[in-house]
Amino acid sequence: MIPRYSREAMSQIWTEENKFKVWLEIEAHACSAQAKLGNIPQSAADAIWEKGNFEISRIDEIEAEVKHDVIAFLTNLAEYVGEDARFIHQGMTSSDILDTCFAVRLKQAADILITDIDKILSALKKRAYEHKLSLCVGRSHGIHAEPTTIGLKLAGFYAEFKRNKDRLIAAQKEIATCAISGAVGTFANIDPYVEKYVAEKMGLTIEPVSTQVIPRDRHAMFFATLGVIASSMERIAVEIRHLQRTEVREAEEFFSKGQKGSSAMPHKRNPVLTENLTGLARMVRAYVTPAMENVVLWHERDISHSSAERMMAPDATATLDFALNRLASVIDNLVINEDVALDNLNKLGGLIFSQRVLLSLTQAGVSRENAYKIVQTSAMKIWEDGGHFVDLLKSNEEVTDKLSIKEIEDIFDMNYHTKNIDTIFNRVFSN
Repeated sequence: MIPRYSREAMSQIWTEENKFKVWLEIEAHACSAQAKLGNIPQSAADAIWEKGNFEISRIDEIEAEVKHDVIAFLTNLAEYVGEDARFIHQGMTSSDILDTCFAVRLKQAADILITDIDKILSALKKRAYEHKLSLCVGRSHGIHAEPTTIGLKLAGFYAEFKRNKDRLIAAQKEIATCAISGAVGTFANIDPYVEKYVAEKMGLTIEPVSTQVIPRDRHAMFFATLGVIASSMERIAVEIRHLQRTEVREAEEFFSKGQKGSSAMPHKRNPVLTENLTGLARMVRAYVTPAMENVVLWHERDISHSSAERMMAPDATATLDFALNRLASVIDNLVINEDVALDNLNKLGGLIFSQRVLLSLTQAGVSRENAYKIVQTSAMKIWEDGGHFVDLLKSNEEVTDKLSIKEIEDIFDMNYHTKNIDTIFNRVFSN
């Protein structure tokens, strides 16, 4: 995790302090379950809860010698617990601790990310209603197409992030499993009750078949979901970057007093926040591939996944957490230039109504092929020479032979393109 792109709450999840705290909790709950089964004295389980503790520097010191992080932790834990420490970790293997803890931390991270998405949804909904009928030109292939509204753009982003929230909730549920099944996952030396007990106490579900590790297809889906969310985030960022171009200027990031855009050109107001989001999205997506590759482990387990996960889990979750919060702020403070958007809408002299002319001619009895030719011929003259499409159509006998002047003028009514906006908003925001 890079501090510049990390927030405190998410960073805390991936600290050694939190990791060992979760390890201790797992071991203590396992001892409580073993005591309930009569496998260890209740007094020993109580002692672990009362005396259990750790010191990170001491664990590091022990690990430097034994070259095994879980053994180092257990050795340090025993130094606090005393004689009853012999009952800790009975029938368990390292992965029981590592994988169950990893599930807990990913679940904690997902809680934060879900809250982040809620901030984005709130900002998008507010701005979508604010600009529900703010007209702008829709573009396909970057070229003017037909009128739309700024609010409708934002409503589309809202619907996408609502899907992303649902995906993340599902991915969190899938990742939140507990494995306390012992070597190669057979429960030979530990009762399945221990796993069930620990899972309930840690807010997890049991892993049906753990083979000694929790299957990594779960993790692959989790990180793939983060990648999809990052792509949705970038889609909004790229839209804003396009709209902020000097030639467009329909929207722009808020530029604060005292902010500087360029070391060389004092006039610059660059879309630095959304450009940053594009870069951060690339980094989150970069971790999807190793997550997929981690699915393929040797037999019942190997540790080829471990080094990758130690890097990708903190980095991907912290980076996405930072980026989502930045995006929420960008949306909240986004400057919408409605007048500029309207000017851009009218730049082609009404060509954006070409489909309505085409449809009106077909309704008046002209074949679609001929209607298309008539409309396109007139439209190309506007492209090349400028002028107003409606005036050109009024002077075209092929058009006026089928449509009255009033019918032609009515085609150029902007309200025609906003008549179903409420229907779309009801679909998006009613649930």
